[in-house]
Amino acid sequence: MRNSIKVERAKKDITQEQLAQALGVSRQTINAIEKNKYLPSTLLALKMSAFFGVSVNELFILEEED
Repeated sequence: MRNSIKVERAKKDITQEQLAQALGVSRQTINAIEKNKYLPSTLLALKMSAFFGVSVNELFILEEED
């Protein structure tokens, strides 16, 4: 799975820290999600979706395995 969180952050011109504060998580959590080292909970994914005004499917792209 990949995500477009970094792209969405750039569109809003906000830092990982600012996003983390808005969502009530640590900057390290945002960093780990952006680097695909951590998958967010359903609740956090929905919060991110609402924050950016895009669907969860636009933020998190499921890639099929070969």
